[in-house]
Formats: sequence, C-alpha cells, structure tokens
Amino acid sequence: MAQKARVLIDCQDSQGLVYQISKVFYDRKLNIDNNREFVDKEKNKFFMRSVISGDFVIDEIKEALTLALPNDATIRIIEPKSKKIILMATKESHCLGDILIRWASNELEANIEAVISNHNDLKELTNRFNIPFIHIGTEDLSREEHEQKVIKVLDTFDFDYIVLAKYMRILSSDFVDYYPKKIINIHHSFLPAFIGANPYKQAHTRGVKIIGATAHYVTSDLDEGPIISQDVISVNHRLEWRDMQRAGRDVEKIVLARALSFVFNDRVFVHGNKTIIF
Repeated sequence: MAQKARVLIDCQDSQGLVYQISKVFYDRKLNIDNNREFVDKEKNKFFMRSVISGDFVIDEIKEALTLALPNDATIRIIEPKSKKIILMATKESHCLGDILIRWASNELEANIEAVISNHNDLKELTNRFNIPFIHIGTEDLSREEHEQKVIKVLDTFDFDYIVLAKYMRILSSDFVDYYPKKIINIHHSFLPAFIGANPYKQAHTRGVKIIGATAHYVTSDLDEGPIISQDVISVNHRLEWRDMQRAGRDVEKIVLARALSFVFNDRVFVHGNKTIIF
C-alpha cells in the first residue's frame, strides 16, 4: 500500500512556487491526491497544503523542498494518524459529552488520553467511556499552584493538543506559553458584550437576535487567539433565557467539533492572529 502524507508549506510568495513544489513530487513519481493554495496579498505570504501518496522517505522529500523553496519556508510533512488529546472540563457536560460520543463512534480522529477537571461533576460521565478522569481541585490553592499541579499531571502524558471543553478557569500566560499552539478553547460569542456570570440571561435581557460560538487557539491574550471556527443561529423574543442557553450550547459543541476536525486533519495554518484553513 502506498504511503500518504500531508505537506504544509508557507513562505514569502514568489513566481513559480506551485511548479517548484509539484516538480519535487513529480520527479519522485508521487501522486498529488489533493492540493489547495492561497496567497495573502497584503503580507505577500504563500500557503499550500498537499496530500501526496507513493513511496517516499519524509526526510528526503523535506530536503528536496527546502532546496527548491525560499529560505524562509516552513515545511511540515505529516503522516495521517490520530492525534492524542487531553480534555479539560469543569461542570458543563455538553461539549465533553459530544466529544466522548464522537470518540466512541470513531468520528473524532483522535485518541482521548484523559479528562482533567477542577470538579468531580463529570467523573461518572467520563467513566462510562473507560477514559481516565483526573480531579485536581482548587481548594486553598492559588491559580499558579493549581496550574503547577495540572502541568505535573499533563507531563505524564504524551499528547498533541489540550482541548478546553468548557473549562471555566482563566489560564495564566505561563501555562499557555508552556503549550504554544496546543490549547484549543470554545466559548460563546457574546464576548466582550456580556461577561461574567450567566451571559445568556444578560443577552436575553438585552434582546439579542443572534447567538453563537467561537473555537480558537488559546494565547496569553484572553479569548483573543486565532479563530478556528465560528457559527451563529437566530433567536427571537419567544425564547426564554434557558431556551437561548440550550440553543447556544448546541452551537458550542458543533463549532468545537468542526474546529477539532480542521486541526486533527492538519488543515490549519496559524498566520499572525488569524488562521488559514484548507
């Protein structure tokens, strides 16, 4: 059976890049099963994602591409395989439950190594899927002390991403910087309009007409990391705030699932504070 790999390239744009890349594949008798490219004309930045198949050695392909491309090129060659993830949650079950069901149905394209939570509320749900549940309480601990305990546990696992499935604690810059581009979060899209407790009740009082959700990479700038996926639905005056909350939670879990699919299939380029998604 032929090997497969995903080749992700970004560099300054210049004439003939697609030809140079394709020639590397052609000269080695490799098939291009899928190919997408994009140029950010304002930044003069080129992005390309190719799926190749055939007989090849990854290091040899990378060396050939390095010689063919500008010096600033970033080249990632990734063999398709399930990512390893850690889920972090608090008390809300909708996002965690959806991810667990997708995992159990072989739809997640990732292996869940463990669930870490600062409360015990979701232990029974997690145990139904025979996934380790680790409770790290916050009692009498500063944020820094709690995060050090979490890091100590995380360091016992080999993982690709941390997914915040409604983990309701603000992470420090030190924690985020320890896992750069490895933490994915989901939140309602009312920010910064309705912050604090019960944003859906606040939104209902204000009479909003749409509600939505945003999935993004976590950075040291709170809720301002590169956006991976977003969506909205319409609401109206007939809905009570609890109805809006239920609808919002449905959007949250769908947006998070879509974002994870993009990331796990190596379709995302982080470009400054935004993303390019193929």
